[in-house]
Amino acid sequence: MPGDDRRLVYSTDGSLPLPRFDSKKDKRAKSDSKPSVPDDGVVRVGCEGRRGGSVTLVYGLEARELAAIGKELRRRCGTGGTAKNGNLELQGDHRDAVLAYFTERGRRTKRMGG
Repeated sequence: MPGDDRRLVYSTDGSLPLPRFDSKKDKRAKSDSKPSVPDDGVVRVGCEGRRGGSVTLVYGLEARELAAIGKELRRRCGTGGTAKNGNLELQGDHRDAVLAYFTERGRRTKRMGG
C-alpha cells in the first residue's frame, strides 16, 4: 500500500498489513501547515474577525517586552487584550493607533492585510 495516506485505526482481521508510521514526516507536515511570521525585527499589525467582532494582532515583539507593551497598548486603546503564543491580541480594530504607537517609538512596522 505505498502512497496510501489512510491510517488503519482498528481491525480484527490479522491478515491486513499495518501501514508504516514515520513520525518525522508527520511532524514536519504539521509544522509547515501554519505559516509563521518572519523574525526580522519588523512589528506586524493586522486585524482579523472573530465571533462577530474584530481582533487586532501584533506580531514580531520580543517575549520580554510583550507584557509592558501590551499593558500600554490596552490602556492607550481603552480595550482588553492578551498575550498569546508570543503575539499580542487586542479586542477591536485598533490598527491605526497601534501603528502610531510604534512609529512614535521609532520601530519599523508593517500593516498586515487590507
